[in-house]
Formats: sequence, C-alpha cells, structure tokens
Amino acid sequence: MSTDPGVPFMTAGALAAAIRERRLRSVEILDQLAERHRRWHPSLNAIVIPNPDARAHAVAADSAMERGEVWGPLHGVPITIKDIFDVRGLRNTAGYPPARDNISVTDATVTTRMREAGAVIMGKTNVPLLCYDWQCDSPVFGRTNNPWNLARTPGGSTGGGAAAVAAGLTPLEIGSDAAGSIRIPSHFCGVFGLKPTEGRVSGAGHGELPGGPPRGLRHMVSFGPLARSVADLRLALTILEGPDGKHSEIPPVAPVAPLRDAPLPGTLRIAWSDALPHEPVSAETASVVRSAAEALGGAGCTMTRATPADFDVDEALELWGEINGFEMAVMTPVPVRMLLRQGTYFGLGKSRWTRGMRGGLAMNPKRFAVALARRDHMIAALERFLADVDGWILPVSPLSAFPHMRSGKPITIDGRKAGYTTAVGSYSAPFNLTGSPAVALPAGMSADGLPIGVQLIGRRWDDDHLLAVADRVATILGGFRAPPGY
Repeated sequence: MSTDPGVPFMTAGALAAAIRERRLRSVEILDQLAERHRRWHPSLNAIVIPNPDARAHAVAADSAMERGEVWGPLHGVPITIKDIFDVRGLRNTAGYPPARDNISVTDATVTTRMREAGAVIMGKTNVPLLCYDWQCDSPVFGRTNNPWNLARTPGGSTGGGAAAVAAGLTPLEIGSDAAGSIRIPSHFCGVFGLKPTEGRVSGAGHGELPGGPPRGLRHMVSFGPLARSVADLRLALTILEGPDGKHSEIPPVAPVAPLRDAPLPGTLRIAWSDALPHEPVSAETASVVRSAAEALGGAGCTMTRATPADFDVDEALELWGEINGFEMAVMTPVPVRMLLRQGTYFGLGKSRWTRGMRGGLAMNPKRFAVALARRDHMIAALERFLADVDGWILPVSPLSAFPHMRSGKPITIDGRKAGYTTAVGSYSAPFNLTGSPAVALPAGMSADGLPIGVQLIGRRWDDDHLLAVADRVATILGGFRAPPGY
C-alpha cells in the first residue's frame, strides 16, 4: 500500500492511471482523502454531506480491478458533487432549509455519468441559499471558508467544491454556473474551472426539489467541472456531455477530440483585456492579467489588447437580469414574487443587474421574447469578435477573495465603492448570457497571498479548441499550487 503524501494533490487522471496500473487502490485513496476531510472539516466546512457508502463502492472498484474489469476512465477515483444535484440516497438541500431532509431517489444526469465512468462519489459540497450568491454561507450547513485564508470567502455558489479541490480533499468537483458559480470560486481558490457551452451538458436533476416548481431556468446555466488541471476538465467534459433523453435541448456533439498538442506558440492568437468599459477592477487583478499577457507574448503567442466594439457589458448584465427574473417568476408563487419585486433580489443589493431582475419578475411574454432576441444579437456580436482569435483573456472577477460579509453590501475596490453584483460578478455573468464556453485558470497572486485567476473565453461549441488553448496557457502561466499548510 502506498502512503505517498502527494496522493491528495494528484489529478483525477493521474489517480485513475495509478489505479489501472495497480500502483494505488481506490480504498487507500479514499481513506487518505477521508482523513484529510476529518482534519480540515472544522475549519473549512467544504464537504457537508459525506457518502456513507463511498468506502463500499471503493472496495467494489478494487475487487473489479483485481478481476480485470475497468468500469471507465475514472475507475475508483473519488470525486465530489455540488449540493444541488441529485445523488441517489443522499440529501439534496441546495442550501434551502425546507429541503434539509430531502433524500434524492434518483441520480442527476451528471451523477449517472460520473458513476458510469467508474467514479466513487464520496460526498456533496456546500452551497449558499438556493445557490444564489458568490459567497458560500448555507442556512443548512453553515459557512465554508477559503483554504488560502479562512477569513475570506471561497466564492459561490460552488464554494464548497472549489475549497475542497484547492485543499486536496477531492481531485474533481461537478458544479454549475449561472453567473460565475464555477469560475469565481475557481479564481478565489486558485483552481481550474470549466463552464461549457450552454447546452453541452444536461442539467437534469439539478435543483429539482420535491414539491418544487416546474423547471423554469432554461437559459444561461451551464454544468461542468472544477479540478487542478486542464486535462481533468477535458476528461470530465468527455464524460458529462451529450443528450440524456431528459432535457431535450441537449444536442448530440462529437466527442471532444483528444487534447491535441498545443499549437506552436506563434500560432496562438489571443485577445486580452485587463478591464472592461465602465466596469471596476482592482489594480492587482488588472496587473495579473497584464503579466499573463506579457508571459504569453514572450512565449510566442500573438497578443492583441482588445474588447468587442459592439458588446455592451452593462446592457448584458441588465439583460441577464431580465431573462433570469422572468424565468424565476415562472417558478415563484405570486406573493413571493411581489416581495422580490419590492425589495432587492435575493439580498444582492441595488444595481443595473438587480434592476433587470426585478423587471424580469414583472415581464410579460412579449417582452421576454424581445429580451431573447436581444440576447441573440449579443451572442452574434461576441462570436464576431472571437472569430479571428483562439480565445479572449480577461479577469474572472474585479477582485480576489474578499472577507466574509453580508451579501448585497457594497464592496470597496481600491478605495472606491461598487455595488455587490458589479464588484463580484460583472466579468462572469455576460458569458452566461451568451452561453460561451469559459475556463478559469490560476495566473498570479495578490500582495496578501490570495490567488488571482484569469478567464479564457471561446467560441460557442468550440470547447475542445478552448481547452487546448487553456492547456497551453496553463503551461506558460504555471498551473495549480496548493495553499500553504495543506
């Protein structure tokens, strides 16, 4: 049996290879991760619903391997799943107190596909109330802390998952992203996160609480992995993608091509922006983006500082709010809908974004159709901009992980106050509006020792090329580093 202390920080792909080659057993990997969970849970509170059957599944995986049976590309690899997806036999709360005792009787599509790939689901990770925040303070399980600094948020809503990946508690997390919920936690915790093209991965079994409303959120939500390498993002996408017979809008897609050798550096054409017009950004964040652009240029990439001329981010944020607000209204009882219209939306403060949300709650179907048409125009504008480049690099969020605080309060960035939604999500939500694939990857550090990531945006449905570019970018920028002390 191996006692390699590096096991907790091995990638999912490396663990799978070690199991296939009989260098490691699933049980010993799980035991090491379970011991780390016990050690760090009091301070992190990341994995909040352990799976009591995980060890039996790991034993079964090892027995199958002894018989020469390989269940799939993740045979015996322990993983975690966000507490909004159904995992048969485990609680699914979405951080919502009335659902604290809800036990899933079926698996979400992402859960099924991870099981079919041979993964061992060792537990579920913490989320904020109904996954509507960029912090991770659950009314059911309490607050998750950032492993880089326990006084800081790990981000949200996949905050528990990002903290667990960063701290070596899990090699792979399956999350969801409607306004940065994969990318912002990845950025705050120094890990990799993929928001696939909208519709590439089914969300069946996501947020479907018993007795709840019909499925209403049909736009701008994507489902994907968080990990410690681009290779693991790509591996997870090959497992998760494609039709499932449940959500009819998921198209058949050709399997993602093997992560090809990155193009010669001189052939990579990358646009970059250290800030977006009218949107705040900290000097440290902008500096990390500029340094990343310089490093990529020094490695031979063709770097062009540019933003789309006909893509208004403020309009995109308000339009996101209108579409999301309308679809939330479909799912919300009238009295609650009226309360939401009278106050700030989910306690996120006042901004053009939340103004759009409140407008969407009162929107009629004709105006909703107009909003979707405006969305089509914005998608087309961004696709035109991306047509001549291999990707666009920009901040994930205007700032690094901030101290735990009451959601909705303004945040000070370099001495200037900004509304909560603007200060955290203004660089992420526009690409949910367009449905574009996006990868968050580590790029630098703040003066106070917090990770700062960059975001790489690609053309819709070209996730495979985006991941190849991201792999090359990560090689140049340095990849994952573990938080001190873990």
